[in-house]
Amino acid sequence: MDKLKTIISTLNSDDQRELGLFIQRQKKKKKRKDLHLFQILQKSKDYNPQEMVKILYPDSKNQVAYHALRKRLMKHLMEFIMLKRMDEDNTTASSVMGMISLSRFLLSKREDHLAWEIIRKAEKNALQHEQYDLLNTIYNLQIEHSDKEPADDLKKILHKWTLNKKMADVEEKASIANSLITHKLAQVRLKGQDPEFDKTIDEVLETYGLSHAVSTRPRLFYNLMNITRSSVIAKKDFYNFESVIIKGYHRIEEHEGFSKHHHSFHLKLLYMIAHVLYRNKKFDESNSYLDRMYKLLMEDRKSHFEIFFPKYAMLRAANYMYSYRLDEAIEILEKMLADDSLKLKNRDTLNAYLNLGFYHFLKKNYSQSIRCNLEMNHSDKWMEKKMGKEWIIKKNLSELILQYELGNYDLVHNRIRSIERNYKKILAMPAYQKLVVYLSFIKRMVNHPNGNFADIYEDVQVSFNFLPMEQEDIQEVGFYGWLKARLIEEDYYGTLLELVRL
Repeated sequence: MDKLKTIISTLNSDDQRELGLFIQRQKKKKKRKDLHLFQILQKSKDYNPQEMVKILYPDSKNQVAYHALRKRLMKHLMEFIMLKRMDEDNTTASSVMGMISLSRFLLSKREDHLAWEIIRKAEKNALQHEQYDLLNTIYNLQIEHSDKEPADDLKKILHKWTLNKKMADVEEKASIANSLITHKLAQVRLKGQDPEFDKTIDEVLETYGLSHAVSTRPRLFYNLMNITRSSVIAKKDFYNFESVIIKGYHRIEEHEGFSKHHHSFHLKLLYMIAHVLYRNKKFDESNSYLDRMYKLLMEDRKSHFEIFFPKYAMLRAANYMYSYRLDEAIEILEKMLADDSLKLKNRDTLNAYLNLGFYHFLKKNYSQSIRCNLEMNHSDKWMEKKMGKEWIIKKNLSELILQYELGNYDLVHNRIRSIERNYKKILAMPAYQKLVVYLSFIKRMVNHPNGNFADIYEDVQVSFNFLPMEQEDIQEVGFYGWLKARLIEEDYYGTLLELVRL
């Protein structure tokens, strides 16, 4: 595929429209060839170079002009994406980079006093947020212009530069260690072994002399836990992850603690802990960490509230649902979805409607469950790009059992065939064998809607290779609970809570 076309295809429709306007920003020509080329590349049809030249230069078929035109469009693309990223990136790193550029410009214009004022501000911000790579750039800039009248003492600058080099070295080693841990955990997953989180992490950290740094610096610890968590989610091994993250979190609290500049990492770690406790069916303990998270959120509503509150609310609702507080769980999500001031991201909205539909299903409010499905208002293909394959499978399973309860057995059959056809590779993986068994039993139920389920229930009892309940994945238990309740003709919600709260 044409490289330019590939890059353009990564932009959404709004960005492509903005890029078209960006190309025309100078308005020197009415008929711009670069804009014409951009419009051709937007089309679904693929053209080879000869066809493109013929369209753009029908008279001369000028290959040289065509290649120059491509370079010009690529330059537009690079400039547009750079400006777009700067506009969207409100992080400290972006702000500090802007100050460095401005100070360089002012130094070139001999505005030394103002330039040094901005350099010092950039240094302060970078120090507060542990931006050691940018600090290296700042100190090199200060050393280069240390002969200017408003400059700081050169010996002091060199001392700071030396200390920063050591900190930057730790950052670099941490980055390498994180990559090694990711690789090791991925190998373990492929071999089908249970990852030994403590052992794997400790070995790598010891090799690079990072044990102390990771146990005292929130950002390094969060980065490490975030990487480890990706392996945890893939293997659904929340049971072994719980002690690793909780011990590490409290170790940081006992040492340096969390400053206001670590606010974001603190919130992320609290959410991770609350989430792993929820997945391990420790709902009261999960709520206690959510209480801490909420208190922290309310201390600084401006910076992080919109990002973290939806996560907090959905996890709180899930804990309530498993704590005989189903009406409160529904109320939390209904209230959040109705709050226009929150400006929920697509991911949060989809998760909220999926969970809310499930909670209504537990209350046998099937019409409300259908409403929640309709509110998602996107194709499965679109949602899969946003949420991933596993999320779509979970959504399809939820809709499948809803249609079964409504007696729409043809739709159930169709949905099962769709899952088996579209997610064949996933269903072949060892981690999803319970799902394959699960679907086979629903097929048997659909094929004998008025039959005796006693035989099926006996087969179910011996067909699922469950771990001890405290280690079993809560989501798998949720779907199994419906199957069990349906086969023994008991209430689903009561059966589910009986299984989960053993």
